[in-house]
Amino acid sequence: MTPKKLKTRTVEKGDYKIYINKAKDFYDTMLKAREAGKWTAVGLNAVHCAISCCDAMLVFHLGIRSTGEDHTQVVDLLSRLPQEGLNSEISAFKRIIAKKNLIAYENREFHQTEAIDILKLSERFYNWVLSNLPT
Repeated sequence: MTPKKLKTRTVEKGDYKIYINKAKDFYDTMLKAREAGKWTAVGLNAVHCAISCCDAMLVFHLGIRSTGEDHTQVVDLLSRLPQEGLNSEISAFKRIIAKKNLIAYENREFHQTEAIDILKLSERFYNWVLSNLPT
């Protein structure tokens, strides 16, 4: 079976700021949703925060971003980044993305314990990204 080709597009490296600003918005909204006990909103904002963080890193370091629908394929692009400790962060990103369908589409509630878990993962990934980008 032939692996799917990764869909990317070239982006000006300075545009990473657009994606990090989106990540900050999702991050702030995630924290407000936690305070309000809106667990589904915590989860979805955590997922979108991680995706925007990933876009910011790819744009800044590689000048590309993924345009594919399958966010799990972005892991291959992340593995090309020139950062230390990448395996741990890629693992966190995969765990966050794996929850997207559960949160958004499955026929059940997203619970507080699950929301807190994904919030912690997203927060760690977000802080790692911020530490690897100019402010």
